Amino acid sequence: MIKYIEKLVKKLKKSEKGQGMVEYALIIAFVAAIAIVALNNGLGQAVKNAFGGASDMVSSASARAGSWAAANDTSQ
Repeated sequence: MIKYIEKLVKKLKKSEKGQGMVEYALIIAFVAAIAIVALNNGLGQAVKNAFGGASDMVSSASARAGSWAAANDTSQ
């Protein structure tokens, strides 16, 4: 009887490892589904616009700095 219980306990321990993997897979699937829904509902365009605006600001600042440096060049 004790050996039967030991075998049963070992079998249960093995099945818990599989259960943990299933739980992680479900969490990953849930997060992926939320990301897909968010990106399809306009979040992707909002992020693209934000990065585009930041890129424009950096380009503008770089151009202004370049023209200021050229106007104030004292090495000549």
